[in-house]
Amino acid sequence: MTIKGEYVPSPTEWVRKQVEAIEAAGDTRAAQVMDRDVVMLTMLGVSGKVRKVPLMRVEHDGSYAAVASKGGAPENPKWYANVKKNPVLDLMDGTETFTVKARELRGAEREEWWERCVAAYPPYAEYQTKTDRQIPVLILEPITY
Repeated sequence: MTIKGEYVPSPTEWVRKQVEAIEAAGDTRAAQVMDRDVVMLTMLGVSGKVRKVPLMRVEHDGSYAAVASKGGAPENPKWYANVKKNPVLDLMDGTETFTVKARELRGAEREEWWERCVAAYPPYAEYQTKTDRQIPVLILEPITY
């Protein structure tokens, strides 16, 4: 793991409980959303503290998508600002953890990944209808040293 520092648990109870379950099991399969697998991101927050968030598992050819949907709320989730400021983070999938770099997708590349995201978690399509903002999609690509 590359992200080090003081960990501050999420103020959102369900997020905190999912992170606790994943850490206790050492496996992201210990937590699901609507019977679907998640991955866990560990990032350096805007505050300088370590943050952890489980997100829907959307993987293709070894890269992952992070969808900043916040259920279709008018604003982005807090983790989005963290990732934009500090795009190198740790991603846990199952029992494996590796370092990835995030970048926000635009245009045709975003549309291609958006289709994958909706296929992995169909509620994303409904979330987009609830907000005027275009829901950001970030690709998380493994960093190889």
